[in-house]
Amino acid sequence: MPAFVEIDHVDQVFPLPGGQQYIALKNINLDIQKGEFVTLLGHSGCGKSTLLNVVAGLTKPSVGGVVLEGRQVTKPGPDRMVVFQNYSLLPWLTVRENIALAVDKVMAHLPKGERRGIVEHHIDMVKLRHAADKKPAQLSGGMKQRVSIARALATRPKVLLLDEPFGALDALTRSSLQDQLIQIVEEEHLTCIMVTHDVDEALLLSDRIVMLTNGPEAHIGQILEVPFSRPRDRMTVINHPNYYSLRAEVVYFLNQQKKAKQRKPAQTMAIARNGLEKVNLEIGFVPLTDCAPLVIAKEKGLFQKYGLEDVTLSREPSWKAIAEGVATKRLDAAAMLAAMPYAMSLGMFRRPPVPVVTGLVLSRNGNVFTLSRRLYEAGFVTWNS
Repeated sequence: MPAFVEIDHVDQVFPLPGGQQYIALKNINLDIQKGEFVTLLGHSGCGKSTLLNVVAGLTKPSVGGVVLEGRQVTKPGPDRMVVFQNYSLLPWLTVRENIALAVDKVMAHLPKGERRGIVEHHIDMVKLRHAADKKPAQLSGGMKQRVSIARALATRPKVLLLDEPFGALDALTRSSLQDQLIQIVEEEHLTCIMVTHDVDEALLLSDRIVMLTNGPEAHIGQILEVPFSRPRDRMTVINHPNYYSLRAEVVYFLNQQKKAKQRKPAQTMAIARNGLEKVNLEIGFVPLTDCAPLVIAKEKGLFQKYGLEDVTLSREPSWKAIAEGVATKRLDAAAMLAAMPYAMSLGMFRRPPVPVVTGLVLSRNGNVFTLSRRLYEAGFVTWNS
């Protein structure tokens, strides 16, 4: 099944004074299905809003492109409506007039009465009937954002783009609007891409959370599938047995990115005295007995003895995190299960192939294939690796 939205190997490069360049995004590759809610999450400066602008057609990518329903996105259009954090309402127009402005522009081919009906329907959708004739100065922040959402939805977009839409609101108003957005998205079967810094908001609203690494050259570091069924409500999500483990996985990724950013200024990519290509390494491990050789080498100073001046052992929450850390080059090396380098090199589990070099096999952990007696009698023989 072809993707509804395809973000195809997008790079975004900005020119700097003196002929230099800043690479904001590097090789962003993401497929989004129709009706899916995808959240972009990461630290400030990782290019979340830049990527959203590329999808909106407000920014042209330096490399790659975006395809919506088989057509390349080359400019802004009403099939992709953006809800900004700062509302972007015209202060001299009422709620009704702000919504009607978008409807009249996009749907000028419809009869006036039908356009009016669309406006009134969306005023009711966001529960602003009592404020329909008020101007933005007479509205609270939450009400202004509801007008902004209604204006975007009234044009019947194929994709709704939300750039931290609730970031400036107080916690109570934010939770109320999140619940309302869940209801609208499910009733209208919308395809949404949202930028947020809020982990709980991402888990509540999303089908997938796409986590970006730090810039420059920010890329997709991890994609988390959110297994909560729809229709969805806040208490069911929070009480789900997997909620806090999923939350911990997102927070762990963000903390790893924060640590990487703090270490980066101190790191050097110099040629070591021993002729080593790199002397600063980040090595991933899962806290099992298998990691003992790495831990002992670190504690006994063996890395430094052989010219590796700054080795950081990165405790990872799962083998999946190890694989993604190596694939995205967040990790320079890792202790892996025996089959993982083969699986990654072959591109298994619908992942792009990632060539992996196995430098040292410590053990194969007793992994075996067990064959039935019938196969043995048919001529298959056992062998030891």
